[in-house]
Amino acid sequence: MRFLLRRALFYLITAWAAITINFLLPRMLPGDPVQAMIARFQGRLSTDAIASLYVLFGLDTQTSMFSQYITYWGNLFQGDLGLSFTYFPTPVSEVIAQSLPWTLSLMGVTTVISFVLGTMIGVYAGWRRGSWIDSLLPIATFFSAIPYFWLGLIAISVFAVTWGAFPAAGGYEPGLIPSFDWEFISSALYYAVLPALTVIISSIAGWILGMRNMMVTVSSEDYVTVAHAKGLPERRVMLGYAARNAVLPSISGFALSLGFIVGGTLLVEMVFSYPGIGYVLFTGVNAKDYPLMQGIFLIITLAVLLANLIADVVYLLLDPRTRKA
Repeated sequence: MRFLLRRALFYLITAWAAITINFLLPRMLPGDPVQAMIARFQGRLSTDAIASLYVLFGLDTQTSMFSQYITYWGNLFQGDLGLSFTYFPTPVSEVIAQSLPWTLSLMGVTTVISFVLGTMIGVYAGWRRGSWIDSLLPIATFFSAIPYFWLGLIAISVFAVTWGAFPAAGGYEPGLIPSFDWEFISSALYYAVLPALTVIISSIAGWILGMRNMMVTVSSEDYVTVAHAKGLPERRVMLGYAARNAVLPSISGFALSLGFIVGGTLLVEMVFSYPGIGYVLFTGVNAKDYPLMQGIFLIITLAVLLANLIADVVYLLLDPRTRKA
């Protein structure tokens, strides 16, 4: 319990530091986002309207930085992330709420699938090293060396353009209205096939290689030899003794992968024009949409911290030595 409390305190302090930096960073960057927005209206805004925009976006120069900081925290506790410049006057929280489910459903599912499949194959490959399954490693390594976007372009060229089996872009059939009926869900699944395959093929090799190498190392440990000497079933030794300890480093990597799901899809979503948060972040950066960038960075930061906290809990359950720390 003391270990969990110390970790929780550490993550709270880290979250405060990250949110503070998230507040300061846009105010330290060169350029004036409000002026950029005013330019879009080509001088049709009055002086009072311009002053109101500065107040509305929390950039009022008449207000001290400390007051802006306090207001920023107050708005955060109310779930108010400000207004988006790009999608004005839509609130940032609404823009994120519309795009986040697409990213979570695509990257969340594919990350879990690639981790589970890669870990299982790595366990077997490390335990049965030298068998036929080792011949799959060079193929998986080859595909993992190809960047996401390049693999996506190849997939579009082969499966969408040449064969016409899957759509090349978008998140669902044009003309459909997002809803929880089967027509829309089946369309979304159909459009997600190529992006999902791209992510799984690109990332599964890393899990296989990491788990295989750890299994080879752990298999020579004394406690595994003792388990064999006790006459325990081989499956129990493989999973209960070797794999249980070998998977610990992968748990940390998996937690980080979960945390970066939110922001790590930029290239995939750009290639497939997928309506996720990575594509929204891309449009926000191009438009110097600081509130939108702040909101997305905040979500990414909190996701990483939450994923690491979950990894600590899993570590606590799998490794008894952690409980004595």
